[in-house]
Amino acid sequence: MGPFFSLSGAGKWLGLVAAIWVQAICGNNYTFANYSDALKSLMSLTQLQLNNLSVAKDVGKAFGLVAGFASDCLPTSVLLIIGSVEGLIGYGAQWLVVSRRIHPLTYWQMCVFLCMGGNSTTWMNTAVLVTCMRNFPKNRGPVSGILKGYVGLSTAIFTDICTALFSSDPSTFLFILAVVPAIVCLTATFFLHEIPTPTSNPSELRQETLYFHVFNGIAILLAVYLLAFDITGNHGRVLSLAFAVGLLVLLATPLSVPLYSFISKPLSDSDIERPMKVSLLADQPKTTTTTGVELQYLERKRPSIGEDHTIVEVIRTFDFWVLFVSFLCGVGTGMCVMNNMGQMGIALGYLDVSIFISLTSIWGFFGRIASGLISEYYIW
Repeated sequence: MGPFFSLSGAGKWLGLVAAIWVQAICGNNYTFANYSDALKSLMSLTQLQLNNLSVAKDVGKAFGLVAGFASDCLPTSVLLIIGSVEGLIGYGAQWLVVSRRIHPLTYWQMCVFLCMGGNSTTWMNTAVLVTCMRNFPKNRGPVSGILKGYVGLSTAIFTDICTALFSSDPSTFLFILAVVPAIVCLTATFFLHEIPTPTSNPSELRQETLYFHVFNGIAILLAVYLLAFDITGNHGRVLSLAFAVGLLVLLATPLSVPLYSFISKPLSDSDIERPMKVSLLADQPKTTTTTGVELQYLERKRPSIGEDHTIVEVIRTFDFWVLFVSFLCGVGTGMCVMNNMGQMGIALGYLDVSIFISLTSIWGFFGRIASGLISEYYIW
């Protein structure tokens, strides 16, 4: 990213677009049902063994705490590279098995590779969420809603692309899961960085809010587009190709925001050319008169909700444990349904269950993006 582009104020918006693309391809943990039946037949697994494979995948997400700790000492680019390499290995090994390029691996080895694939997304999620929330400290709710919304849509994006171009072939689907996230993450390393920004004035905050409305509108349009493809039944080759091209265009549309920000804010308006109106030594007398008691108070003051917390500070808050229990009791049931969607569909007589997986992803998106918008008005 060139210095002119960064100084124009568009750098953080380009980083957000890169983060959106990363989130749009890192919902791999929710796609297990698309290829679970192929694994079951090739490895001659019982239903219980298949369920344990999906548990190994979900256990990989449980190690996301490692990525969280690493985010405090490693740059965003390194987190993305770790996630991309781990996903390439984890899903690449599964692709080799399902495509029959190698003999089926032992059961414990498959558990390890599924665990790696599941853990890879935690590095991607951590990299984009932490970076974007630091770049937009006054709009963390909308940022979280948009990014998590695209994670929800990622399953539908992968599923519908594979359905349109490759007739839901499980080996091709796994190849896409291995290669595409690695390419996108490596590309994002050039654009997604922490960009320190001064405290925004009211006009800048209103502009940020307007841009987030644009991002939300594009995301909703994308979800409706995917939904229309799912509910219109079978499609011919030409319509499927047209759908794929239209999907790529919609995924590229968020670039209009940093482009507009770049054009509408010339370099002469950037902070680097504004005259300094306050002396650097203006606060020195106040600093020297601060008493020891006041310093001790400032050191003991806990951060408020919405501010950065350390791990120790987080586990001492009531809000953290409410979230922990909520995720523990609620998220697992949804993952259990998603993991077994393929088996349930086949048991009901459906040879292709991709439409159910895609629809679940799309409705999950609407819940995620709505929660981000609501939180901005009722939580912060």
